[in-house]
Amino acid sequence: MAKGYSRLLFFFSSIFTHLLVLSLAQPNFVIQSCSNDNGNYTTNSAYQTNLNSLLSSISSNNEIDYGFYNESSGQEPDKVNAIALCRGDVSLDVCRGCVKNATQKILQVCPNQKEAIGWYDECMLRYSNNSIFGEMEIQPSLELVSTQNVSSDVNAFNTGLQDLLRNLLLKNGSSHLKFQTGDTTASFQPIYALVQCTPDLSGVICSDCLDQAIAEIPSCCSGKIGGRVLTPSCNFRFEALPFL
Repeated sequence: MAKGYSRLLFFFSSIFTHLLVLSLAQPNFVIQSCSNDNGNYTTNSAYQTNLNSLLSSISSNNEIDYGFYNESSGQEPDKVNAIALCRGDVSLDVCRGCVKNATQKILQVCPNQKEAIGWYDECMLRYSNNSIFGEMEIQPSLELVSTQNVSSDVNAFNTGLQDLLRNLLLKNGSSHLKFQTGDTTASFQPIYALVQCTPDLSGVICSDCLDQAIAEIPSCCSGKIGGRVLTPSCNFRFEALPFL
């Protein structure tokens, strides 16, 4: 009887452990990019120590209250720079939770990479061994596009979409958070959109980044009811339904 009880206890203990691991696991990124251009770092190297220290510092930072983190750790040639950016409309608690998940997930999906970037719906995390603060970077440029097509006039929809985004672009340059949202109707189709840059960019550089991202619409998103273009320095998103 004792032996059977022991086996039953082990069975339920195993289930509990499995569920605990699942509950603690970070959600998958919406999309990520693990760069091979700058090579890999070796396990237990100075670069890994600096990276781990930096990500830990960002994930535990309770002083930042506007959703933008830019920190460095270590000295050259093993210095690591990182940026975390939350979507401009999310609450502080959601922002911090998202950033914390990202600092752990990035090491799982891009192991031993000296440069990587990952996006959730609510935040983005990027680290690199290169200088990244105050500099525009549009590569990698990643796209997420709805499978649904616009049912009305595609040309009119595309024109309305680009007009909306460029109007938000102009407003965005003077924004402290470099974040703007808006909506319109084009060819009887509602469009909800946001544009955002990392706040360390000047208004001119932010506008330039978004202008290049918006220029990708004809090749990536023409006639689609939703889509995103994500770059390290700026991004935009549009949907047929409210998402903010």
